[in-house]
Order: sequence, then C-alpha cells, then structure tokens
Amino acid sequence: MTTSDHTYKTIRLDLSEKVAKITLNRPEKLNAFSVEMHEELRAIMPTLESDDVRCVLITGEGRAFGAGADLSDDDTNDAGDTLEKNYNPLIRFLRNLDKPVISAVNGIAAGASMSLALAADICLAARSAYFLQAFCHIGLIPDAGSTYFLPRLVGSGKAMGLAMLGDKVPAEEAERLGLIWKVYDDDALMNEAELLAKKMASGPTLGFAYIKQAMNASLSNTLDQQLDVERDLQSKATKTSDFAEGVAAFTEKRPASFTGK
Repeated sequence: MTTSDHTYKTIRLDLSEKVAKITLNRPEKLNAFSVEMHEELRAIMPTLESDDVRCVLITGEGRAFGAGADLSDDDTNDAGDTLEKNYNPLIRFLRNLDKPVISAVNGIAAGASMSLALAADICLAARSAYFLQAFCHIGLIPDAGSTYFLPRLVGSGKAMGLAMLGDKVPAEEAERLGLIWKVYDDDALMNEAELLAKKMASGPTLGFAYIKQAMNASLSNTLDQQLDVERDLQSKATKTSDFAEGVAAFTEKRPASFTGK
C-alpha cells in the first residue's frame, strides 16, 4: 500500500485504493496506548473522514495488536479523565464514522486495545492471536467500550466471566463465541484483511454507513422504533446513486461500479 506523506512516531497511516490502513507502531511496548499515540490518532481523524477514504483498516506492528494502556505514560492520576480525553472520543469516532472499519488483530489484544478491536465493524484475527480483558487483574473495570460491546457480542454470562476472570481467549475461541468475525492463519491475515478492505472500499459505502446507523440504533430501540429507523434509512438508501447503479448492474448482468454516493 502507498505510504502517506506525513510521518508519525507511534502510528503509520498508509493510503491506497481508498483504504486507510492504520498501524499502531510501538512494537517495543506491544503497541500500548500512549498520550502521543492518542494525539496522533486524533490528528488523522479528518483524513479518515475525507472522501479520499472509503474504508479503514486497523492493525498492530510486530507481535501484538495492542497491550492496552501504557500505565507508565499517563498524564493524569484519574483514569476517568484519561478515558474522557483520549479513549472515549476514539471509540465514538470509529463507531460513528460513515464508512466501514476493519480491525486485523495480529497478536495480543488486551485491555483497551481489545476494546479498540471490538469497536471495529468487522474484527479479524490471526490464529495465534488472543484477547484479554486485563482490567480485573489490576482492580479496574473494562473500559473504552468493553462493557458495552461484550454483553452484546457474547451475552451477559460470558461477558461477566471475561470481565471478572480475565482469562485469555484464543482467536479460534473468540470466533466460536461470536466475539469476532473470522480467524486466518498468521501468514494470511494481513493479505486477507487488505483484500477485504479494498473490496469494501469499492462497495456501496454510503449504504454501509446506513447499515452502521441502523445496527447502532437497534441496540437501544424497541422493535417499533427500529422498524421506523429501517424505513427512514431505506428511504434514503433508495435515493442514492449506488442503489441505481446496483439495480442497473443486476439487470444488465455486470459488476456494479459504486461511488459511495
């Protein structure tokens, strides 16, 4: 993939074929979150929102996706302040971004890094990777969205066990539980993740954005409320250029050429 012009210290941002690939790049610290990493992630948000990007892919450098927070690199004694300033805006941004987000977990995803992986719309993992709700081992609660994602992905019973016991969850077990989408052999993960990102970037990305909106709304809506959401978003979807192109391509028995509009 083509490397972007700007050089960052704790992440890499590569742009190619409408895909923004973010690599967490503190391998000597197992890509643990630092204050600087959060600052650099905030700095690239406008790029991710731009028309130059139609899919986002997040992974880690080296043998880890991320080891959670770097506790030696915190600028406050109050973890709540750190969440409010750094983690919560990141998770909200990814969940609300109007384009698909894929995480490719190449190794350990612990603590807030596991939360980051689960915040993606589609989470892939290497076979040797594992997930760990490490918070309970130091007397904290899961954060950065984990108490929201876990019960919705695996049910309240499994979620409570993951949070209170802090056991390692191998990638294949995570897939079986429904925690993630799919597992690949280690040497195939990034190729498969990049192929999927390119495929989604060339798809009806405005429709994907509506799917995200509908799925996110469903988590707190009644059935009646959700039926109204589906009605309203489907009305918008049928007015898009991509819908017209999709119907035309189907009728003409040819591949569709979507523009995300």
